[in-house]
Amino acid sequence: MTNFVNPKNTQSRGDDTYKNELERIAKDKVCPFCPENLSTYHKNPILHENEHWLITRNMYPYKNTKNHFLLVHKKHIDRPEEMSQQAKHDFFNIVEWATKEFSILGATFFMRFGDTRYTGASVAHLHAQLVSSDPTEPGYEPVVARVGV
Repeated sequence: MTNFVNPKNTQSRGDDTYKNELERIAKDKVCPFCPENLSTYHKNPILHENEHWLITRNMYPYKNTKNHFLLVHKKHIDRPEEMSQQAKHDFFNIVEWATKEFSILGATFFMRFGDTRYTGASVAHLHAQLVSSDPTEPGYEPVVARVGV
């Protein structure tokens, strides 16, 4: 596989920073979420990990988020059915860790898998996003996430 990223699937940030980074990764023909490449393309530290998953803050958080974490499966797979039972268990353990560690009162998580044209994902590697907002903030607006192209 050489199409690990989809530069068309980027949330509007007011600039082309993320799109330009995805184009660079596409030229390199590597998966930016695979452990051997992660530190090259993702500068935020790994906050916690277990046997199958790692969690880090998203470098390009959605507008209006209080917390936006990426949960990345350590093995390059792109579909949930490829996960072991232990990996499924480890996923929920890392979500529980984050909600406790960051005192998250409520959040949404969604998993990106499969063909990026259908998911809105920019990276074709099984990953999830844990997103929370703060509706008590003045001028609060909800978080909007892209699904599909």
